[in-house]
Amino acid sequence: MNETASQNAEEFGFHAGDIVQEWLWDDDVSESIRQKIMTLTGEDLVDEDYGSAVDGVIIWWRDGDDEDGLSDTIMDAHSVLGEDGPLWVLTPKPGRPGAASSVTVQSAAKTAGMNAATPLTVSADWNGIHLRAFGKGR
Repeated sequence: MNETASQNAEEFGFHAGDIVQEWLWDDDVSESIRQKIMTLTGEDLVDEDYGSAVDGVIIWWRDGDDEDGLSDTIMDAHSVLGEDGPLWVLTPKPGRPGAASSVTVQSAAKTAGMNAATPLTVSADWNGIHLRAFGKGR
């Protein structure tokens, strides 16, 4: 990924005007990632209680959270996601509090009917794992 795309949150695949829903927000999330997404889309992020379809999803996931819960969250998030909308699981990077194994995320994604890509660095403290429904191409 090029540095300019990373600085502008374009690696997520979101576009101007997109409604992006975030799940499992807590006070440890990266405000810089959130701000970059809002700047790119021109829209505020919506929470998991948002009542309409969305164009993209980010899920903040930490080690110690229930893996089955992550599978359920992925399925719930995917159910409100528009066709081919980007879905990302963001986890603290290794060595940071709450760092989660990518194997755990991959296992939860598989249970939810999704493929998990290789983790990408999306900020100084967070990695992002892009999920796609089985059978979906790049």
